[in-house]
Amino acid sequence: MKVFVQSVNFNADKELILFVESKVATLEKYYDKVLDSEVFLKVQQSSEKENKAVEVKMHVPGDEFIVKKVCKTFEEGTSLCVDALKRQLNKRKEKQRAHHV
Repeated sequence: MKVFVQSVNFNADKELILFVESKVATLEKYYDKVLDSEVFLKVQQSSEKENKAVEVKMHVPGDEFIVKKVCKTFEEGTSLCVDALKRQLNKRKEKQRAHHV
């Protein structure tokens, strides 16, 4: 699976990009038909501490999953997005199993 990471309004360091890529790549274990993923990292202009937005757009045949989280750190946001996508991918797999029985 290809993972495209885009940082908006700032330059992400290599460590952050590698972290995001490796976290998102683990989703392949849950659903093997994932085509690719796009991850957008944005710093929102606000006075709040939770201003790091992580949006993951995952493409699977015939569908796409989009999850967006805003947290204090990009790592935390990425982890929450990956957890949410795990649930969605598992649901999709369950539905497909139900149809094939």
